[in-house]
Amino acid sequence: MARKLNEINASSMADISFLLLIFFLVTTSMNVSTGLTRRLPPPLPPDQQPQDIDINKRNLFVVKINSQNQLLVQGEELDIRDLKEKAKEFIKNAANDPNMPAKYQKEFDLIGTMEYTKEHVISVGNDVDTQYQAYIDVQNELVAAYNELRNELAQDKFGKSFEECDERQQKVLQEVYPQKISEAEPKNYGGGK
Repeated sequence: MARKLNEINASSMADISFLLLIFFLVTTSMNVSTGLTRRLPPPLPPDQQPQDIDINKRNLFVVKINSQNQLLVQGEELDIRDLKEKAKEFIKNAANDPNMPAKYQKEFDLIGTMEYTKEHVISVGNDVDTQYQAYIDVQNELVAAYNELRNELAQDKFGKSFEECDERQQKVLQEVYPQKISEAEPKNYGGGK
């Protein structure tokens, strides 16, 4: 006599699979720290037309990234490792170079009268084929330039790092070194610069 095999009831398999899927979606953590933090300007009112802004060339720091992820900074090839220092030199304009941003004097709360480059702008342009990681690396170096300048000023004026400063002190430091990074629309720069 042949032995009868019991069948496995698979009617609840779909329910179990669905519950497992929900469990893993709920318990899995996502890395949300990647990406860029940018404060966008407010939208224009519907009745207002966008205006062309005339920027003096001396106040503009141009960074281009081609499809091979090579940098062209101010018309010269530059290694990514040198970008931060070059940007800091431009933003600060310590020697008051006439080919770098114009300097203005202002009375700042908590730190007194200082010269600063209020009209400087860093323009980042990239090729449509630029790798995302190269773009992020350039952004990180530029943001690091601002962070280092703010830290140096915080050490000089308050004797502590930017992060250790209170909110009022941080606001003044950000006013002296406002982060002005403009993003140009991607273009096709080709293989060379």
